[in-house]
Amino acid sequence: MRRALAVTALAGAAVLTRRALRRRIGRSPLWPLPALDTPVSGHSPRRLLRVRVAARTEPADGVVLLTLESAGLPPWTPGAHVDLVLPSGLVRQYSLCGDPAEEGRYTVAVRLVEDGRGGSREAHDRLEAGTWLELRPPRNRFELLPAPSYAFVAGGIGITPVLPMLRAATAAGADWTLLYGGRSRASMPFLAELAAYGDRVTVVPEDEAGLPDLTPLGAAAPGTLVYCCGPEPLMRAVTEAAADPSAVRLERFAPAAAAAARPFTVELGRSGRTVEVGAGESALTAVRRLLPDTPYSCEQGFCGTCQHRVLAGGVEHHDELLTDGERADSMLLCVSRAAGDRLTLDL
Repeated sequence: MRRALAVTALAGAAVLTRRALRRRIGRSPLWPLPALDTPVSGHSPRRLLRVRVAARTEPADGVVLLTLESAGLPPWTPGAHVDLVLPSGLVRQYSLCGDPAEEGRYTVAVRLVEDGRGGSREAHDRLEAGTWLELRPPRNRFELLPAPSYAFVAGGIGITPVLPMLRAATAAGADWTLLYGGRSRASMPFLAELAAYGDRVTVVPEDEAGLPDLTPLGAAAPGTLVYCCGPEPLMRAVTEAAADPSAVRLERFAPAAAAAARPFTVELGRSGRTVEVGAGESALTAVRRLLPDTPYSCEQGFCGTCQHRVLAGGVEHHDELLTDGERADSMLLCVSRAAGDRLTLDL
């Protein structure tokens, strides 16, 4: 009897020990090392909103206009954009081009990029009226600041963030002009809406008139703010042509051309393994050689999917997403690099 009780007690103790060990390992996969905080990995801390595609139209060749509706959508201001989570899980950024006064409704336009990374193709092929999607609340890094006058320059689908700005500038009584370039009239959305502004708007289809003439920007009145959204060469040209380059505001959805990159070493803090990041590759590419399940999406520094905590080392930030506070201890692996020779990540 005593032996049976002893065996039962030992078995119970073993069960309790195993349970405690499982709990301890769950708190720290590297046990018996100290537990680390949960890493920032594979998600953005920003909340997701659920919206329905209420309408879809095609305002120009290769462009779809999507009206997204849901009760209680957050307000937004001209220049704002949203991160749209496509059905496949890809995250893409689109400027809001509707009217901020319309509650419960966002409008975005998507140009099809045949040789792109698949997001625009998915939007064109799969987003129909009735489709439900998720998106992150609007952010605005292209805010329309008060000014007596504005010079707007848009290239192609870069007209989308500018449209609400024109309405706001008009309502404020400011002087403004718009120079709108594109490949052809058929490819340029919103021409009918822009025609209502008369000679304030200059439309320059490349197949008819060549490239836009930017020389008037050099003669802009003092205090004029210049807002430009479009291809990188256009934005560079606008900055060079402006009378005051500090008055130029740019919106881009591709990373700015970076200076020559240097190789560096990334240490994975949770395992101690290291990987070399070549001058011609991203930290994300290098890390995925060791951790192939590391999540990512846009690969351009906008969506935040590859945000990770930095445990040691300085960072050269090249993203268009993180706040100054977030940049103090994290980075986006797809575009940002080490400021020195080595980084330690919470991976």
